[in-house]
Amino acid sequence: MTRSLVAPADLASRLDGPLAPALLDVRYRLGGPNGRPEHLAGHVPGAVFIDLDADLAAPPGDGGRHPLPDPAVLERALRAAGVREDRPVVVYDGDNGAAAARAWWLLRWAGHDQVAVLDGGYAAWTAAGLPVATGEETPEPGDITVRPGGMPVLDADEAAALARTGVLLDARAPERYRGEVEPLDPKAGHIPGALNAPFAGNTDAEGRWRSPEELADRFTALGVTGDKPVGAYCGSGVTAASVVLALEVAGVTSPSAPAALYAGSWSHWCVDPERPVATGAEP
Repeated sequence: MTRSLVAPADLASRLDGPLAPALLDVRYRLGGPNGRPEHLAGHVPGAVFIDLDADLAAPPGDGGRHPLPDPAVLERALRAAGVREDRPVVVYDGDNGAAAARAWWLLRWAGHDQVAVLDGGYAAWTAAGLPVATGEETPEPGDITVRPGGMPVLDADEAAALARTGVLLDARAPERYRGEVEPLDPKAGHIPGALNAPFAGNTDAEGRWRSPEELADRFTALGVTGDKPVGAYCGSGVTAASVVLALEVAGVTSPSAPAALYAGSWSHWCVDPERPVATGAEP
């Protein structure tokens, strides 16, 4: 297991023993319902379901659709799921890692540095013929203390400045970035100067993460070369975490110098009429 990704077979070999990782099932569907029914029907043995909306975000409001959670709320949820200070954590979702990346990012933000995403998610686990469990899991309570600040966070002004002086990546689908459609937020378009890097490009058709070389080529083509600061945003701060993870997998950033996340993202940016909006493709 690396600091970023773990293959299904490698995870299966680590499920037993005193240093077995805590497992978080973060299956999520935008607009709901949450993934608990799927979790109860089948999950990686020992995994505990985590509700992205309730546990990994504060209620929607001035901070956007998925603001960062209150540290005390996050700590309670992680402890209930068995997350310990001295034990690695593996997070997974249904397939492409986008929701799992939010949990990965939050654990890192909270100060836990032994966390990885299951490559290919639950779909890859079952495709490999690995064992599954059903029903609820009741782990021994964890002891993690949430210490915010382990990952860099941008506010709106900092995101705007980064788009001018560094590289700000917009993880949404191209048509949302260009402002042609906007199904969720009150205004269409993107932060001026941001470049489009759809999170769907981080993985292949089966939800497996692309190789470090492929990801590095992708980000290099967008001008991410390591000599400029880089950050990411999306609609509400969820799928942008996938871009932060992909940059680390690519070796463009590192655990000691990760990309920054505009947590409020477009859902926060676009509600202020004073903030400029760009449409179309950037030159």
